[in-house]
Amino acid sequence: MSEAASIEGKRKEGVGEFIQKTRAELDKTTFPSSNDVKGTTIIVLICVIFFAVYLFLVDKGWVYILEGLTWLVNKIAGV
Repeated sequence: MSEAASIEGKRKEGVGEFIQKTRAELDKTTFPSSNDVKGTTIIVLICVIFFAVYLFLVDKGWVYILEGLTWLVNKIAGV
């Protein structure tokens, strides 16, 4: 019931007032320069490539170790 009372107490905002407030907020924002966007894009691409290679190598390492252990267990078990 308190929600209904607080909603009734608020004044409805018109479309024009909403647009004015929106433009005022957009004037406060700053956008990165083209060089900033290019720089951060390059950094992101380098990080993605680095981690892709790193995870590929770690995965291949684990596969090599597990295949070696499987071979050893099979050799011991005589399979």
